Amino acid sequence: VLLATYMGYVGLGAAVLQALERPAEVQAAQHLLQERWELLANHTCLQGPALQRLIEGIIQAYKSGITLQGNTTSLGRWDYSGSFFFSISAITTVGYGNLSPSTAAGRIFCIVFALFGIPLNLVLLNEIGQLMLLGVQHCSCRLEEMFHWQNKASFLMKTCALVTGLLLFLLLPPLLFSDKEGWSYEEGFYYSFITLSTIGFGDYVVGTNPDRTYPSWYKNVISLWILFGMAWLALVIKFSINLLE
Repeated sequence: VLLATYMGYVGLGAAVLQALERPAEVQAAQHLLQERWELLANHTCLQGPALQRLIEGIIQAYKSGITLQGNTTSLGRWDYSGSFFFSISAITTVGYGNLSPSTAAGRIFCIVFALFGIPLNLVLLNEIGQLMLLGVQHCSCRLEEMFHWQNKASFLMKTCALVTGLLLFLLLPPLLFSDKEGWSYEEGFYYSFITLSTIGFGDYVVGTNPDRTYPSWYKNVISLWILFGMAWLALVIKFSINLLE
């Protein structure tokens, strides 16, 4: 029954996503083909195979974190700040997919690094989560002693912890992303949840817009936000699991 429910839920999600996203996919494909044919028609000196090689080269370069800016290219995804953020996304298993090692040595190191880093990250997240729970329990005990509440104190503190977490990790960060990335609030909220839940599609990633200048502290703060936000969301998911079970 549980397996049937699971498959039915996934099947329902697939049907809804197909209905919502398929028309946009078809429209984007048609627009791309139209742009290609118009470019070849208006610039007869261009050859189809040469244009295709250029497009493939641009796609490959973009995957490596390089974008064209006029007659120059943008670098910086593999500086120390970018590498630090990639390390965080690797061991937290977010794995955006917009950036990955391109050398054999880098790939081998990434495997070894993640092999030990993922357990270390899980231990740290568990400790952070336990500290959060202890803080909530301590506040509940203090309220019970002061106001002689019993069940009310525990419920109140859990509610406060949930609301505080929502504000710090899901509702307020999109305002920062709107300012630094130029995203809408909806896009920032979407990125926040996709990141903290470790889904990490990679369609939105902070600090990757070559047309924007980011402060030096930006990615470091985002790394801490990911770490503590994942611990908080893990507690919420664990509570949801207990309810489902």
